[in-house]
Amino acid sequence: MAKGSQSSIHHPSNSFYSRVRNSQRRGGGRGQQPPSGCRGRLAQGSADKSRRNYVAQIQKGRSGLRRGSPGPGRGRARAGAGAARRARSGTGVRGASAAPRPRRRSLGAAAAEAAAPAQPSPGAAMRGIPGLKRLRLKIWRRCALLLLLLWAACWVVVSAALFLLHRSVFSESCTDEKSRRILARLCLDYSSGALTGDLCEDLCVAQKLVYKHCLYYDRGKKVIQADWRGQPIILKSKKESFSSYQHLSMLEEVETQDIPETELLLMVALEVKNALGLELSNNTMGPLWTRKKGPRWKAQVASMWSLLQQEEYIYFSLLQDFSKHVLRIIGSCGHFYAVEYLTAGHAWHKTLFPLENVIGPSLTGHRSRVRAIIDIALSFLDMVQHFDNDFSHRLHLCDIKPENFAIRHDLTVVAIDVDMAFFEPKMRDILEQKCTGDEDCNFFDCFSKCNLKIRKCGAQRANNNLQVICDKIFRRWFSPNLRGPLVSLPLQLQLQKAVQECAQPGHTGAAGHQRTLKSLSELYHLLRVTQRELQGPE
Repeated sequence: MAKGSQSSIHHPSNSFYSRVRNSQRRGGGRGQQPPSGCRGRLAQGSADKSRRNYVAQIQKGRSGLRRGSPGPGRGRARAGAGAARRARSGTGVRGASAAPRPRRRSLGAAAAEAAAPAQPSPGAAMRGIPGLKRLRLKIWRRCALLLLLLWAACWVVVSAALFLLHRSVFSESCTDEKSRRILARLCLDYSSGALTGDLCEDLCVAQKLVYKHCLYYDRGKKVIQADWRGQPIILKSKKESFSSYQHLSMLEEVETQDIPETELLLMVALEVKNALGLELSNNTMGPLWTRKKGPRWKAQVASMWSLLQQEEYIYFSLLQDFSKHVLRIIGSCGHFYAVEYLTAGHAWHKTLFPLENVIGPSLTGHRSRVRAIIDIALSFLDMVQHFDNDFSHRLHLCDIKPENFAIRHDLTVVAIDVDMAFFEPKMRDILEQKCTGDEDCNFFDCFSKCNLKIRKCGAQRANNNLQVICDKIFRRWFSPNLRGPLVSLPLQLQLQKAVQECAQPGHTGAAGHQRTLKSLSELYHLLRVTQRELQGPE
């Protein structure tokens, strides 16, 4: 057994590393125990001696490199020393891993390898790429945040500038304090002799016209509710102050009552033509000029001129003797004019108009409400026919909604806001504009067609008052959701079908006119039949 051990030690093919590999093969891999007995002790001693020689060679090489030029070789030498320490800790310890040892290298090879420049490993390069992506993402987020903050700052600056330049846009809240201040300024102008009117004495001196509350402000227009001798009225003006209206330069050139009344009537006619597009004779100017020369003659002319600059006042003044479907003017003071008080409709109301104010609380049963709706619908048809045929020119309503109408106690429909009402000549001027499509020819509820050849809107309106009323008002009243047992089902279905056909946009020209007449006649007939069916008791 000793001879076998000695021969294995001195045989040239049995080096230290070959003996270690053979022991691993015999032990069966990692975690096997070294051979026991004398042979094992000899193998252990030979391994220790070989390790000591290998470490000495490495240390000698490190000292030689340390004496030479500094550089990356030092790192290589340190790596070799670390490998030697790992070799010592991994072999000869019972129970340790038996991993294979690296081959022995000569001192020159170790020095040459240590002198070579260190190359970055591919793993380190791959680990650097995600870090670069995270850096780019962080920079992008910060840039986006800075842009957002810059945009917000610009928006605040622009809003502040608009507030300072156009403060009236943000201060159009309807308040009692502001309304009282407006009327107080009106009375101050009256006391100074700048304006006059048949209601100024009751408002500013006798206190028979008493302020109630503000109704609304709309684009400079002021609408105020007041009480005049126990009767509710509405005060209106297109602008807030009297000085906001254009003054008549003629009044500054004359000091006495030297202007002939015929010249004043001519000026009124020119102003009406400019506002409405109508040419009126002197015989029809009575409602617009009833002032007579007197002590306050200049104030009368100045007040009249401020009223003539309000189209709605001209409409009400000219039509109140010819139509029951417009508000009645009660009087004026300066640039404010008073009209009868009526409760306007609302789109959110179930029946669009507050019927309890019309038919009384004692007649608010279902049958009474349905009868009232039928009567109001017939009045709408009367108004359409009246505006289309009873004037020298057709009157177009371009802003049809419940808020612009009211109902009198006799269930008559009244147009209470006609700022968007135009007679045919004015309507043609408004519609005849440049266009690239039909959508460029829409003016509120008044539509026209675009002629793509000349890129201009047609002067003739494509829809009409009846079509818009059927669409915005009658649809709500005669929809399937409002069916009831009071009217027979076939009649209800016929009425609904007629309203649907009426609401569809028609054709222009003679075909469109005939279709409108047919829809109007059919609706009249069906509503009257429905009215007869509802004649029974509640």
